[in-house]
Amino acid sequence: MKQPKKILIVEDEKNLNEAYQITLKKEGFKVFAAYDGKEALEITKDVEPDLILLDLRMPKMGGIEFLKAYNLSRKHPDTKVIVFSNLDREKEVDEAYELGTHKYILKAWASPKELVKLVRDVLKT
Repeated sequence: MKQPKKILIVEDEKNLNEAYQITLKKEGFKVFAAYDGKEALEITKDVEPDLILLDLRMPKMGGIEFLKAYNLSRKHPDTKVIVFSNLDREKEVDEAYELGTHKYILKAWASPKELVKLVRDVLKT
């Protein structure tokens, strides 16, 4: 039997984090959750996610700092990243792409159905 794809949600808004978890678990993904970049780095010591849904603005460690520490291109080239944010700041978006992000989406855009479609498209499942 094929192993479910592992998704790490890194989002500090508790309700959004939980909504993403519920939506993706229903679709058969194995879901892990962190509420800031530091917590996400701890989780990735034990779990190699196939996909990371990453907020940019979080307490303790934001998304850009996480991407720098996680080092996608050198250490985790097979992990895909979708950045979710309420901000549409060109500088941060460009930096996220330079650090290996695959997609950038404004949070307001993503309904549960659209989130699942986006995740499946990026993971090609």
